[in-house]
Amino acid sequence: MHPFLLADIGEGITECEVVQWFIQPGDRIAEFDKICEVQSDKASVEITSRFTGTVKKLHYKVGEMAQVGNPIVDIETDSSISEESIQDSDESSVEALTSPPPAQAQESSEFLTTEDKVLTLATPAVRRIAREHNIDIGNIEGTGKNGRVTKEDVLNHINAGKEPQLKSKEILDIGISEDKLVPLSNIQKSMFKTMTRSLKIPHFGYSDEYLLDNIFTFHHSLNDYIAKKDQFSFSKISLMPIFIKSFSVALQQFPILNACIINEDDANTAKLKYHKSHNIGVAMDTPGGLFVPSIKNVQAKSIFEIAGDLQRLQEAGKKNTISPNDLQEGTITLSNIGIIGGTFLSPVVVSSQVCIAAIGKIQKLPRFENVKDEVTGHVIEKVVGKHVAPISFCADHRVIDGATVARFSEVWKNLLKNPLLLSAELR
Repeated sequence: MHPFLLADIGEGITECEVVQWFIQPGDRIAEFDKICEVQSDKASVEITSRFTGTVKKLHYKVGEMAQVGNPIVDIETDSSISEESIQDSDESSVEALTSPPPAQAQESSEFLTTEDKVLTLATPAVRRIAREHNIDIGNIEGTGKNGRVTKEDVLNHINAGKEPQLKSKEILDIGISEDKLVPLSNIQKSMFKTMTRSLKIPHFGYSDEYLLDNIFTFHHSLNDYIAKKDQFSFSKISLMPIFIKSFSVALQQFPILNACIINEDDANTAKLKYHKSHNIGVAMDTPGGLFVPSIKNVQAKSIFEIAGDLQRLQEAGKKNTISPNDLQEGTITLSNIGIIGGTFLSPVVVSSQVCIAAIGKIQKLPRFENVKDEVTGHVIEKVVGKHVAPISFCADHRVIDGATVARFSEVWKNLLKNPLLLSAELR
């Protein structure tokens, strides 16, 4: 008999909710067969087997929280399996939850049976809505692909039960008719833990306005080029890949902003770890909540490659299938909250980084500019319309001073103001 342990899936996660089992006691299981699906604070993952044997015991029921490092299932291994391979199996194979390949679509569309209930396919966000309304998702007939239960299926089920009509985007936006206690969702738990750790960091803020008229022209030129080529997976790009790349170029002059503090509890033993890779985290508002996946090695990528990575992450975010690997190893964060609204902000530094920047809403605003009068030839001051982006920074004041952030901001601003200079810096 061998206990199969829930492996550490990174980012300090200590527990995961068991969403569904793919096996039952008495089942035969082979190497790489799926064992269960779990939902962590940040993503859904599937746990797979590393050896062949017979399932003897499931340690958790669906909906219970499994602890990292503890057994999740007992498997009696075949006698032909060596002791060495059994030891290797203690670290379970974790795969990002994705749609099954075509060859598996028919099998995946079938309902999965456990001892006490029937499970069906649904994203973690949909399951969360069902749980918040005390609805057994197994009682809902899915209308999505392969019988998957969608958010609309859950909302229709709620409406059929004469619940208040939902008109807003999210279930939490409905009016509350009476006081009630609601447990934190997994995403809220993650935010709670992360922000509590961030309270230990002495923040300081810095803000400035960037003029983007020239970068808008550069952006339009890139999209004209993309439209003429068939080599890209996208038909056009937003300004964000340009922001991210120029951010990385400026970061090369200020490596301390891409560092993290080790042994931070004692100044005598504390050290700064400088990261060679620019793994820039991008805050994303998804149906499942706030996620901050990172684009890896931005310093070595082109604007087009960054755009491809960003598109992949955005599509995964819509489906709540951002992988654990994408959520790990971020070295600095860039938020683009301006696509929703707001101007200057106070972003919060996470404990594994020392700096965060946020882009506010880009607006065309009146600004003074010195221009040459076409009649007199004299230089005069004139009010003109300019595309203005409010940019905000917060940094860890234990190791970062205000002058460093101000100088970094000036370099980044100059790159966005002068696209030719940005082009010259690209490698």
